Amino acid sequence: MTVTEKAKSAAITAAVSTALNYLEKDPEGNIPKVMDLVDRLCPEDWYVPQRRAFREAIAAKNNWYQLILRFYELDPGVRKAFFQNFIINASLKGSATQEENMAKYNCNVPWAILLDPTSACNLRCTGCWAAEYGHNLSLDLDTLDSIIRQGKKLGTYMYIYTGGEPMVRKDDLIRLCELHPDCEFLSFTNGTLIDEAFCQEMLRVKNFIPSISLEGFEAANDGRRGAGVYQKVMDAMALLKSHKLPFGISTCYTSKNYQDVSSEAYYDKIIDCGAMFVWFFHYMPVGNDASTELLLTPEQRTQMYRRIRAFRQTKSIFAIDFQNDGEYIGGCIAGGRHYLHINANGDVEPCVFIHYSNCNIHECTLLEALQSPLFMAYHDNQPFNQNHLRPCPMLENPERLRSLVQETGAKSTDLQSPESAAHLCEKCEPYAAAWKGTADALWAESHGTGKE
Repeated sequence: MTVTEKAKSAAITAAVSTALNYLEKDPEGNIPKVMDLVDRLCPEDWYVPQRRAFREAIAAKNNWYQLILRFYELDPGVRKAFFQNFIINASLKGSATQEENMAKYNCNVPWAILLDPTSACNLRCTGCWAAEYGHNLSLDLDTLDSIIRQGKKLGTYMYIYTGGEPMVRKDDLIRLCELHPDCEFLSFTNGTLIDEAFCQEMLRVKNFIPSISLEGFEAANDGRRGAGVYQKVMDAMALLKSHKLPFGISTCYTSKNYQDVSSEAYYDKIIDCGAMFVWFFHYMPVGNDASTELLLTPEQRTQMYRRIRAFRQTKSIFAIDFQNDGEYIGGCIAGGRHYLHINANGDVEPCVFIHYSNCNIHECTLLEALQSPLFMAYHDNQPFNQNHLRPCPMLENPERLRSLVQETGAKSTDLQSPESAAHLCEKCEPYAAAWKGTADALWAESHGTGKE
């Protein structure tokens, strides 16, 4: 990064920090004035589309404006920590450091790192691929702390827990918040272990956000998760809302639930429950016994694509569709390009769904993992398709994953039931072929081409 680029980064960071502090004094009164403040502090050619969109939202008092106001209903200390850690540390200062290190080391450096503190879980949900790791693995506190310290040196300030059920390790998760108050921590969780005591801990450390797994608002969910789980999830959301704590929803959509989770009723319900964001994940047929029947048809996926985009224009919640939003981030984000995954055994994987690796964090540094053969193959081959509605080297381009694993000598990280890349990719080939024509038509609809 040049001296000029560093000066620009420092200037925009200072401008955003000043604007956020200004908003704290009187959010609704000062929101219309905040862009005038940013304009005075920043050159007029910086972030032009983003600033225009922000102005339009303010003028129209639309759903994005309403979402901003919802943030000012949260606990003030938690809100300030989120803005500092997520917007300034992770997204401004951190991204600048990441770019500098990517140029220095000629490899990807992630914006976020997904960590499995444990493979243990208090539930036994039908069809959960995470269960294939077994329930006896864990990353100890010192290892988790070391990963975060290494990550911060590279510019990574966002850490996301997966599992297993991360909340099985509540005490250690809170301890990591204390050790790294400059980072933002998010946890994918089933929600059943969130109680009053943990809400008080969240209020104390201020930098921990749950993302609760939900696949519809019917008590029938208990059939997959177990009796009484649905009510526990509802109780957890009510508790978080009552404490003015931020939380989100993570939703895996399948051929069975896509209608429910893409409905207006679903959006309205999760907003009413207090969710600030929702992550949508396409079902992936990972694991030897994974059911391909849960994969969506092209028509079903198209419905998800259109509905989520439509609700972005009307609903006061931030929604991400990881399989259909590739155009906003240039395709596949895995392999350290924007994120990577470290499982409970320490295996460093390019993606939470790609269970192959050349390295283990117990035997190498984070930087060495990013420079390992499989990660460099991702670095050198992304994007895997110029149509970013077909971003994944597994689901939509299975021939790419098969060759990546073969050429780099990566091994399966599934200790219970290792699955070959050939077996995984064979399951994806019919889906990829079926989706190609629809994806290319959708891409041409808004971009004029669907060519690889």
